[in-house]
Amino acid sequence: MNRDAAEKPVDDLTREEAAAELERLAREIAHHDRLYYQQDAPEVSDAEYDALRARNAAIEARFPDLIRADSPSLRVGAAPAEAFGKVRHARPMLSLDNAFDDGGVRDFVGRVRRFLRLGEDEPVVLAAEPKIDGLSVSLRYEDGVFVQGATRGDGYEGEDVTANLRTLQDLPPRLHGPAPAVLEVRGEVYMRRDEFLALNERRAAEGAPPFANPRNAAAGSLRQLDSRVTARRPLRLFVYALGEVSAPVAASHGELLQRLHQWGFHVNPLAEVCRDLDAVLALYHRLLDQRADLPYDIDGVVYKVDRFDWQERLGQVSRAPRWAIAHKFPAEQAQTIVESIGVHVGRTGTLTPVANLRPVTVGGVVVQRATLHNEAYIAEKDIRVGDTVVVQRAGDVIPQVVRVVPEKRPAGAAPYAFPTVCPVCGAHAVRPEDEAARRCTGGLTCEAQVLERLQHFASRDAFDIEGLSEKTVAFLWREGFIRGPADLFRLREENARRLQRLENYKGWGKRSTDKLLDAIDARRRIALDRFIYALGIRQVGQATAKLLAHHYGSLMHLRARMDAAQDREGEAWQELTSIEGIGPSVAGDILDFFAEEHNQRTLDDLESVLEAVEPAAAPAAAGSPLAGKTIVFTGEMERMTRAEAKARAEALGAKVTGSVSRNTDYVVVGAAPGSKARKARELGVTVLEEADWLALLA
Repeated sequence: MNRDAAEKPVDDLTREEAAAELERLAREIAHHDRLYYQQDAPEVSDAEYDALRARNAAIEARFPDLIRADSPSLRVGAAPAEAFGKVRHARPMLSLDNAFDDGGVRDFVGRVRRFLRLGEDEPVVLAAEPKIDGLSVSLRYEDGVFVQGATRGDGYEGEDVTANLRTLQDLPPRLHGPAPAVLEVRGEVYMRRDEFLALNERRAAEGAPPFANPRNAAAGSLRQLDSRVTARRPLRLFVYALGEVSAPVAASHGELLQRLHQWGFHVNPLAEVCRDLDAVLALYHRLLDQRADLPYDIDGVVYKVDRFDWQERLGQVSRAPRWAIAHKFPAEQAQTIVESIGVHVGRTGTLTPVANLRPVTVGGVVVQRATLHNEAYIAEKDIRVGDTVVVQRAGDVIPQVVRVVPEKRPAGAAPYAFPTVCPVCGAHAVRPEDEAARRCTGGLTCEAQVLERLQHFASRDAFDIEGLSEKTVAFLWREGFIRGPADLFRLREENARRLQRLENYKGWGKRSTDKLLDAIDARRRIALDRFIYALGIRQVGQATAKLLAHHYGSLMHLRARMDAAQDREGEAWQELTSIEGIGPSVAGDILDFFAEEHNQRTLDDLESVLEAVEPAAAPAAAGSPLAGKTIVFTGEMERMTRAEAKARAEALGAKVTGSVSRNTDYVVVGAAPGSKARKARELGVTVLEEADWLALLA
């Protein structure tokens, strides 16, 4: 761009000159933003800076189709969006396992050593960073330009908040220096305490309710449909990890943090690479002491195996990586009074006691209710109405009553008598001898259980239907629109048949009704693991649902095998209990669910209105010779541990089981393989020596 064009009036610019001028202005304004916001060393006056932005805005107004992805104007926000779109993460955004004391960290390092079969003298170098209490996000750059941002969501699919993220001054719209063609960076959006307090003061002056804490303020600000609101909020960003990349960028986490800083990101200055366990724990206790003096909230320290090649070998289990752990700070506590004890009935009939408390602030949040877990917990701690108790809250964990302060017990406080009938339906509530919980025997005749199951069915980690909150489900149930989960998918038909009855309710206009019905229709095709989790089977969480979906592949096959497995001496039972992570207790609850006649009718009903499909294979499994194969490992392996071998197989799409059957594709044998190798040969199953297995991996 020549100097004459840069000084031309906007009205005189040609289209080509306007495009080049917008590129120049984007770079120049980004340069000044970096100097001002990151280095506190501005080169130009406010008037000169404002003139650059004004020229940029004027050119964009004349040539709106030339607005760039890294345009400075996008940092001030845009008009409200109808709703957030969904973004499927190319690589899952995993959660972390937790350690709550030094011993838990030592156990973590020990597990890493055993998995990788490391000698005691070989150091396990860990990268340690403060665990920011904010909202996790993913940032995608293509050819060095920011093109898309998303929330973590359920780890596999998040919300598209690109427009809101563009307003953050800490986020570089264009990377500084060469970078891979595709670079996905992960980080945490947060709010400083001083800026949070100032925001709440402004809200109070405007008559708006205050935010409970900086994390809630950050999350609420980033999820505004009007990004102009986000632009007015003091949001900040630390980055700390990679997602999808088209080319390697570093050999270790420590090197990655340096690269991220060079590209223009903010990385936490308190991050350290620790050579041994003593250094890691020393950093943790130092940060614990400094916690109150930091300008932002942290709730622990995250440790990651520094070497990326070791991270790759360690892989993940369920929803968490084996190569990282969060060392949480001790829970914050406070004293208050138990004003009453209520009982909540869950979807499986469990009666959970809840303490209604005199409001108290714990960790910056006003707490009025706390779980008492179960009948045995109340009896063990002798919790009574009127007692002064110690309550604690750690991160987002539900507040709980830790202990009673006996010297403050009022005279006449009587022991709590746990109900022996359901407080909702009046059915008997029984407590099996080997269990701590008491359960309602009313089953699906109990309104609380039916409603809880429906709410679970629509929840974020299950069908994740946009706009279908617990409150909305309760309304639809109360007004008779739904009685079972399949009824959700008939709402459009029912609404038309009842002459728009739903639209006549307060707050339910045609627009809001149509949006909900569209969101429900969008979930008529759903991943099998989400479908299984949504059923609310006792002891079947997301991890077990994924195991079942991965192993059986289709709902039809799963139902057929569960029917066959009712014979608990037969092959189908052996197949179910041989799945890694599913033991006899969990298998029993699964079979009980599929055997119940009402559940069978519910499944038939659901199959008539939607389709549950096998989850898409992970990128590493696409085209893998192991995808869909059933593998059994036996004997002691020399080149890698059994745990690593299983992890590698699962990452490549294989199903790992613990017993050999005619459905087994490969039995991989190490030293002293035992009876499984003999059975494989008897059944004609392919047996692989360790060298053959490694060749297959390669």
